[in-house]
Amino acid sequence: MYVKCGAIVKAHRTLQELPSRDVVSWNTLIAGYTRLGHDERALSCFDMMQHEGIFPTAMTFASVLKACGSMKAISRGEQIHHEIARHRLLDKDIVLGNALVDMYVKCGALLKAQEVLKNLPSRDVITWSTLISGYAQVGQADQALACFREMQLEGLSPNAVTYACVLKACGAIGDIEQGEKIHEDVMQQGLLKYSEVLGTALVDMYAKCGLLSKAKYVHDKLPSRSVGSWTALIAVYAQLAQGEQAVCCFEQMQHEGLQPNSLTFASALKACGTIGAIDKGEQIHDEISRQGLLGSDVALGNALVDMYIKCGALLKAQKVFEMLSARNVATWNTLIAGFAQVGQSDYVLNCLQLMQHEGIHPNASTLSCMLNACRFRGLVDDAYIYFMNMSTNYGVGPHLEHYISMVNSFGNAGHLDKAFNIIQGMPCSDYPEVWLAFLGACQKWKDISFGRWAFEQLIQLNKNDATAYIIMINIYSATGMQDEAIMIENMMNENNAY
Repeated sequence: MYVKCGAIVKAHRTLQELPSRDVVSWNTLIAGYTRLGHDERALSCFDMMQHEGIFPTAMTFASVLKACGSMKAISRGEQIHHEIARHRLLDKDIVLGNALVDMYVKCGALLKAQEVLKNLPSRDVITWSTLISGYAQVGQADQALACFREMQLEGLSPNAVTYACVLKACGAIGDIEQGEKIHEDVMQQGLLKYSEVLGTALVDMYAKCGLLSKAKYVHDKLPSRSVGSWTALIAVYAQLAQGEQAVCCFEQMQHEGLQPNSLTFASALKACGTIGAIDKGEQIHDEISRQGLLGSDVALGNALVDMYIKCGALLKAQKVFEMLSARNVATWNTLIAGFAQVGQSDYVLNCLQLMQHEGIHPNASTLSCMLNACRFRGLVDDAYIYFMNMSTNYGVGPHLEHYISMVNSFGNAGHLDKAFNIIQGMPCSDYPEVWLAFLGACQKWKDISFGRWAFEQLIQLNKNDATAYIIMINIYSATGMQDEAIMIENMMNENNAY
């Protein structure tokens, strides 16, 4: 009774006062702790129960496996697995098998989860759905679809949860053919009447596959539209820079009396940023503040800062940033990138020190912003120091974007030899972006020697890209070498570079 009423502490005290305790009373308490998210207490009770000489049942093991999964305590989960196997409890309890697969999935041990599933004497749709969901959640869409096919070969019929997970996998890899087939099965079985999650998954699948009109059509035909289905639609419109359509959907959703959640708000803010709709963004900001959603939701805070940055309201973005109770490296990067784009290099460089003071380590994106900020101010030597010390000071090795930034820095300053040395120092320089940056610098300084070299590298990488030819023609034309310019133009036509 106390457990069902949520009075778990009172329930525990009552159990301790009992003259004798049995497995049923312990199971009730352990299950209660697990259901309320007190996983460590559940495992503690499990240990106390065994210490009293009471042997766990399948129900006990299922509860503590759930606790292990929630805590990602895979070592403890494996110990419990060995205990279950030793007593051959999996031979006659499919629920326990499902709990075991679920524990490994939640701990991220998907191969182990699949191995356990294969060895189970009996499997049901829940067993398979758990594994399929795990693969879909971590982006292993091909594996999720392979498991789905295996499940069907065993003669098991998917349920709404299975279909939702498989649709997620289809969207991830753009498998519209499989997605449409599942849509047909769902319609034939009439499952949309009973599952809002499935409706959301369908909308999301079509949207991720680029069929926005189909996604909107499916959404409009759903028996009942949910916050999830609206959010899926709004998110994809925002992601594809169709901000006006996203904002329109957001307003329609509210008109239907549905209350946006943090994900909805974040997507709507992204849409506002893409179209510069600061007035609408401020309205959403006010609504978020009224609901107190910014407390510990870092992603929502990031979306808010990003919206103001994209709308050009840098001081407002800074004010919001300073008021956030939780910030991560993405929050800092958003602010830094915004100020770097308008040449506020002093502020950007100061941010690097402040974020480290908060214990947040810069990542590749942060350092890319730093290099660009130095470039905007003409601080080439400072940029080079940051670049050379990236691995030592920040634990981040140079990425392609950092090499390009340094080539641009040296190139803009006229240090073509140093820009060339940066390229020579790359582990692999087979990237057109790097050579285009270098060739652009050669055009600025009318350097034929380095320009020819960069042009030759670009042609080897892709002889059909017109950009390299055009820049080289411009270099020759600017230096009075018209015959060479005509030669490059002819080469461009011969290679069908347009």
